[in-house]
Amino acid sequence: QVQLVESGGGLVQAGDSLRLSCAASGRTFSSYTMGWFRQAPGKGREFVGAISRTDGSTYYLNSVKGRFTISRDNGKNTVYLQMNSLKPEDTAVYYCAATSYGVEVIDASQYAYWGQGTQVTVSS
Repeated sequence: QVQLVESGGGLVQAGDSLRLSCAASGRTFSSYTMGWFRQAPGKGREFVGAISRTDGSTYYLNSVKGRFTISRDNGKNTVYLQMNSLKPEDTAVYYCAATSYGVEVIDASQYAYWGQGTQVTVSS
């Protein structure tokens, strides 16, 4: 069992940066691939990116490549989403999630554990 709590969301202007954190409870954090998803109003949950449990390899949604970076600190049971050059279309509730599968699994149904989400709003 893994419990996840996101933090770091807020209201920013286009072009700004924001770093989200996701703190995990439990001793098995390092056993999971950690992913970030987002959900904009009226839309489905969208895969943003993921980081592997071992070698730190990552996989991203094309529209965030080069702007977003995922990292993790297994010693702190925390995964991060650094978001740079934010755009209004990045506005959404952002969720972190844990899966036993690899980084290229983008289907939300394959992620077993979820945080409660944190709101990111980017104004133009």
